[in-house]
Amino acid sequence: MTDSMQAAWIDEPTEYDGSQLRSHFAYSELGILGESIVAWCGPCDVALDALVDLEDRREKGTIHSTSMLHFVVEHFEGGLARAVVRQRLLVVIAADVIEFFGAPRPRRRGDDLYHADRKLSVSIATVSPVSTLIHLGLNVDAEGAPVPAADLAEFDIDPRRAAETIQERYIEEHASIERALRKVRGVP
Repeated sequence: MTDSMQAAWIDEPTEYDGSQLRSHFAYSELGILGESIVAWCGPCDVALDALVDLEDRREKGTIHSTSMLHFVVEHFEGGLARAVVRQRLLVVIAADVIEFFGAPRPRRRGDDLYHADRKLSVSIATVSPVSTLIHLGLNVDAEGAPVPAADLAEFDIDPRRAAETIQERYIEEHASIERALRKVRGVP
């Protein structure tokens, strides 16, 4: 089994600008070597040239939020297809946790969450030369968002408590999947 995944919280509010979606972000910033899920709150401002999503780039979109709860996940095995599946799993876990904290369950459309047709999240999965990476951002304060947006504040959800619960559940799910991969025998 791979080394267990580690979670971390960054106390200092930090703007997500896309540069955090890089291999060894957790190691370079926090000294965490290996698979990780790092979370923090801060603004989000991703310029056109930093967008990983080619559809967004073609449409000349940007990503902006006054305050988001950010997650950067890194795995050191599996390709892009597996990263996208993990991304969807993370988004579903986030929806579960939002509901767990008393909000109406957000509706998932692909890798995004919505509340009453207002966008609650942004997300992307990609690959680096050595790892796969996921970013998930949940609006904490959606003021100034370029699209109709919902946020955690309207449901009185504490971002740090939500982050810790999402991290814990993602790590548990990842460990469960790793165990499931190793407990079955092949069939002829």
